[in-house]
Amino acid sequence: MSRIAGAFFRGRPVFIGFTVAGDPDMGRSFSAATAMIDAGADILEIAVPYSDPVADGPVIERAHHRALMAGIRPVDVFLLLLKIRDYAPDLPLILFTYYNIVYRRGVDRFFSEATAAGADGVLIVDLPVEESEEVVPSARRHGIERIPLIAPTTSPERQRAILQEASGFAYLISLEGVTGERDHLPSGLAGLVSAVREKTDLPIAVGFGVSRPEHVRTVLDAGADGVIVGSALVRLIEEHMDDGPGMREALRAAIVSLRDGFSSSSRT
Repeated sequence: MSRIAGAFFRGRPVFIGFTVAGDPDMGRSFSAATAMIDAGADILEIAVPYSDPVADGPVIERAHHRALMAGIRPVDVFLLLLKIRDYAPDLPLILFTYYNIVYRRGVDRFFSEATAAGADGVLIVDLPVEESEEVVPSARRHGIERIPLIAPTTSPERQRAILQEASGFAYLISLEGVTGERDHLPSGLAGLVSAVREKTDLPIAVGFGVSRPEHVRTVLDAGADGVIVGSALVRLIEEHMDDGPGMREALRAAIVSLRDGFSSSSRT
């Protein structure tokens, strides 16, 4: 059983934390990642810094910029992954990236290096299913789960096509637009989860906009198997960049608070 499957196999909801590799530098990025792990993150999603992160809102976009300004390159991301893997040997690690990074490095080389660094899955946010014919065999050859993205506007036919070659878990985007904290999640979330559930046996995790314990409860009550929190955590890294202990404590407190949504959900 893969690490990702193992995380969802425990029979309880899964908390997935997100961070941008190298934000604001390698040392503090590693400290933030380990703080999330220590606070109870079941899976860690780590973004490869990119100059044009079109799916991301301003908070995560600034994190990409800080990492790039610190000189973080893909090779540094893999080195960071190795350190995190050494810290948490059994924790599933997901790389979140844009296709240009994969293409420029070479598809097979990228997946080979990802495996060597300890990655369990890769999510390529801007790669259409129609153009993934080179990625699918490379991911399979190197034992990397290929995480699919399903948007609220994705048609049923396209959902089936996206899910056909996917593995790990299905990442369901809760709302239209880019990443970022929201006051409320869409009222039709349960219908979205149900529609995807009909087409796949993969676990379903919901992200985009999840930033409060009540959001976590909403996601789980909608039938999802996990929640993904990004901007709310990245914002804390930004706010505490010059205070390492303060950053770790802020991340710990945030994740503990968000996980309170697990206990108040009807799923648990």
